[in-house]
Amino acid sequence: MKASELREMTPDEVRRKLAELRDEQFKLRLRRSAEELPNPLRLRLLRRDVARCLTVLRAKEIDAESTEKKNA
Repeated sequence: MKASELREMTPDEVRRKLAELRDEQFKLRLRRSAEELPNPLRLRLLRRDVARCLTVLRAKEIDAESTEKKNA
């Protein structure tokens, strides 16, 4: 997932996507302990997508805070 796609989403949509990614990551970690994964690089991609989501969420929070300060 690209950061530009995440920036176009609302904060709630990004949070939903983050929950989906974390759920998939959890399932893959469990599966890795029991058997060999068909695509072990997927874990790395998920970790990076989670970080990307968190970064975009934080940027949106900072932007909202700065907007509030300007309006106050």
